[in-house]
Amino acid sequence: MFEVFKRLVVGRPLRSDRLGEQLLSKRIALPVFASDPLSSVAYATQEILLVLTLGGLAYLYLAPWVGLGVIVLLAVVVLSYRQVVRAYPSGGGSYEVASSNLGPSAGLVVAAALLVDYVMTVAVSVAAGVDNIISAFPDLNPWRVPVNLAFVAVLMALNLRGVKESGRIFAVPTYMFVAGVLVMIVTGAVRVAFGDAPVAESAAFGVVPEPGHTGLSGLALLFLALRAFSSGCTALTGAEAISNGVPAFKPPKGDNAARTMAAMGLLSIVMFGGITALAMISKVHYVENTCDLVGYPGNCATAAQRTVIAQLASAIFGGSGSIGFYYIQAATALILILAANTAFNGFPLLGSILAEHRYLPRQLHTRGDRLAYSNGIILLAVVAGALIYAYEGSVTSLIQLYILGVFTSFTLSQTGMVRHWNKLLRVERDPGQRRRMHRSKAINAVGACFTGLVLIIVTVTKFTHGAYLVVIAIPVLFAMMRAIRRHYDRVATELTPEPGGMLLPPRIHAVVLVSRLHRPTIRALGFARATRPDTLTALTVAITPDEVRQLQAEWEAHDIPVPLTIVDSPYRDITGSVLTFVARLHAEHPQDLISIYIPEYVVDRWWEHLLHNQSALRLKARLLYKRGVMVTSVPWQLDSTGAPTAIPAELPTPAGHTS
Repeated sequence: MFEVFKRLVVGRPLRSDRLGEQLLSKRIALPVFASDPLSSVAYATQEILLVLTLGGLAYLYLAPWVGLGVIVLLAVVVLSYRQVVRAYPSGGGSYEVASSNLGPSAGLVVAAALLVDYVMTVAVSVAAGVDNIISAFPDLNPWRVPVNLAFVAVLMALNLRGVKESGRIFAVPTYMFVAGVLVMIVTGAVRVAFGDAPVAESAAFGVVPEPGHTGLSGLALLFLALRAFSSGCTALTGAEAISNGVPAFKPPKGDNAARTMAAMGLLSIVMFGGITALAMISKVHYVENTCDLVGYPGNCATAAQRTVIAQLASAIFGGSGSIGFYYIQAATALILILAANTAFNGFPLLGSILAEHRYLPRQLHTRGDRLAYSNGIILLAVVAGALIYAYEGSVTSLIQLYILGVFTSFTLSQTGMVRHWNKLLRVERDPGQRRRMHRSKAINAVGACFTGLVLIIVTVTKFTHGAYLVVIAIPVLFAMMRAIRRHYDRVATELTPEPGGMLLPPRIHAVVLVSRLHRPTIRALGFARATRPDTLTALTVAITPDEVRQLQAEWEAHDIPVPLTIVDSPYRDITGSVLTFVARLHAEHPQDLISIYIPEYVVDRWWEHLLHNQSALRLKARLLYKRGVMVTSVPWQLDSTGAPTAIPAELPTPAGHTS
């Protein structure tokens, strides 16, 4: 049943030699890796207005300047990462740049920051998409969290089908959104040019300022502007994803990735700038709580204010019932939810690289049936779903944890690129190449300075609003990855073969565990004798005298040629009694090997396992930790499993062996 369901969701397995068929063209790579930064324009302006209206409407004049700062920063980051994808076409992006040029510790900081950011990308993107759905269908508001979790599950299933297949699915909504926003911007600009400027539904509402946010000047006003700027920097999230996914591009990988990044940057700047300008022209007033809007109609305690892009679509296309409004809402909801696909591609790829470098569990480096890193995809979905549940799907709450990680990786990677160019300049003698390197170095240096400054601003302005959790999470992840690496290094050292070749144990002492005399026991005894140990004993734990007497009688009646050892257990502790016997035997023969044989019968149906004693599992788990002890399970498949059950009629006696 599970296998049928898995095939319906994931599809048929793909052969390993078809990995090359999963490479992406620029047309498909843009929606796969750039859906996050492209979709961020849907709420970046909204976050700027949300912060500025804390002091009422008096500070909205800062919005264009804040938006301009975000645009400049976005252009710098895109130009900087174009240097990264050309210099490091093998993938790994910021992590590889920092590790190669600043050392493994800096690389791990970048990796931890990116892992946190990818999780936040899924949580924020899905929550923002559901916000836009609720803007069109307000009755869904009470079901916000279940709807969020359902979309995360759908995204996980789609990505488990493979990168190329999920890319085709996500391409249409991405291009629908880009086309819809561009048409909305052009339509709005035309209306403004002809003197018919659109007016948002919230333009007539006043805003109740929060206490302590009125009459700001000097440093207080600067801090408010910087806080709005840090919130608007959500437009840059996911900008580095292309650099992490360069191996997924068709050749020439570096050039195709750089062109895709340029297209992503240009579209993001045009859309973000257009939405911000139209929001100011149409006088959008956006607050977190609708009860802070003066003159808001209806019950503000239960109603959610429409998003900024929803208000713009309504104002520009002629009301909430227009086709243009529903098109924009549908496209925005889809792109925001599917923007999480950027993280569903970036997180597993980065996790795979870290696992290959032994900083994360090796399971994350394993490809699934569809040649995707399935374990990383599932892990990302579970963690993001838990965050959405914890924060009740609130974009405003989740976004406070956002972008700190991404600017940490921005800053360290650009600093690493400066050192990268310095290394090359020391050995390069060609004047043309040196000029190109100096230009690239200057771009990366400017990027490092800009993103470093923004990192400080984001940390200071968002710290008390939830960013402190990210400040804690990144060092914790860093320490965890270092601990995992130490574990793998220690295991590798211990598993290295010693000089001298294979060493044989002096003697082997076999012990067959017996609960009662039945077919599984006879098979285990026969198998143990066939291995020709130096000593062989059958061990049973005496729980009640009657059971012991019955077992001894059956033993004699069947003429079993193996001595039966009985261990008393007045407290009915089978596991402890066996462990005590094994410890005593090991103490008597410290250089020898002890081989424990455990007869087990195997049932077919999952519920049948619940009907049988699990003492064998507990015992095996304890015995595995004993040095000098080998554990062998001897299975007996019951008829219900459909497996053959034939056994020898009597115990074999190997030639030259005596019990």
